[in-house]
Amino acid sequence: MEIIVRKLEEGDLEEAHRILRLAFGTMRNLPDPLDFGGDTDYVRSRWRANPGASLAAELDRELVGTNFLARWGSVGLFGPLTVRPDLWDRGIGTRLLEATVEIIDSWGVKLSGIITEAKSPKHLAFYQRFGYWPRFLIAIMDLEVGEPRAEERAGLYSSFPESHRDMALGECREVTASIYEGLDLSLEIRAVLDHDLGDTVLLWGRKRIEGFAVCHIGPGTEAGTGVCYVKFGAVRTGADAGQTFARLINGCHNLAAKRGAQRLVAGVNTARHEAYTQMIEHGLRTTRLDIAMQRPNEAGYNRPGVFVIDDWR
Repeated sequence: MEIIVRKLEEGDLEEAHRILRLAFGTMRNLPDPLDFGGDTDYVRSRWRANPGASLAAELDRELVGTNFLARWGSVGLFGPLTVRPDLWDRGIGTRLLEATVEIIDSWGVKLSGIITEAKSPKHLAFYQRFGYWPRFLIAIMDLEVGEPRAEERAGLYSSFPESHRDMALGECREVTASIYEGLDLSLEIRAVLDHDLGDTVLLWGRKRIEGFAVCHIGPGTEAGTGVCYVKFGAVRTGADAGQTFARLINGCHNLAAKRGAQRLVAGVNTARHEAYTQMIEHGLRTTRLDIAMQRPNEAGYNRPGVFVIDDWR
C-alpha cells in the first residue's frame, strides 16, 4: 500500500480534526480519546493561517495523518504531527516528516523546531533522525484570571484603523528582530484578526511599540472555552526589557479579563530564565513540561536575556 503525501485541503479538515484528537487522546490514555482538547481547534486555525503549508498523508485514498507548518520569518515550526493510531509504526509519520523537512529547507530559515513530550524516548529518537535535537524544557503555565491589573499603555491590533495596521506590523517586526534576526509574527497577527481567533496586545512606549502578544481566546481556537492562550509574546531587547515584560503579562491578563476568560495559558522555554522566573512571580504555575527540539542544534532565541512567551505547540 502506497503512502501519498499531499497538501491538506479544506474538505479534509473535519477528518484531520478527528485524527488529531484520536491520536493525542490515545497517547494520553483517555477513556474516550476523542475527548482530547475539549472545544479547542488546532486544525482549522492553522490551516487557515497558511493553507499551503499543511500536509496530509493518504493510504488507500483515506486521510490517515497530518502535519502543520508555520513560518515565522527566519524560524520554521511544525506540528502537531499526528497519525491515526491503528496505523502507528507503519512509516506514515516518517513520510510526513520527510515532506516537512523538504518544505522547511526550501524556506531557507535559520532555525526550525518542534515541541514534543520530554518523557517519550520514542518521539525524541524519531525527530533526532531528521536532525532535531532536544535542547530545553518548555513550561506550559496557567493563571486564574482576576480583576484587571494596572497597565495604561496597552492597545489592541484590532483597534487600529486598517490604514495603520501595516505600520503596527512593521514595529512588531522590529521587536522580534531585536531578539532574533528575521523573526516575524506578521502572519500570526493577521490570522488572529482575519479569522476572529482573539486579538493581539500592543504595548506602547513613548513613541513606538515596545512589545506585543498574539492571543487566542475561546472555543474553536487554540485556547478553548474560558481560556486566553498567549501563542506568542515578546518585548524589545534592552535595559528595560524586564519591566516591559511585566507590563506585557499584565496586558495579556487584562485582555483575558475583558473577554470573559477564566484562565490565562502561556508557555515559555526555560532557557529564557528571566522570562520564566517573571512569569512565576506574576502567578503563573506550570501544569506540564515538554521539550523543544531544534535544528540546527543551537540555542536560537532560546537563551538568557530574551523575554519571549511561546511554546511551539
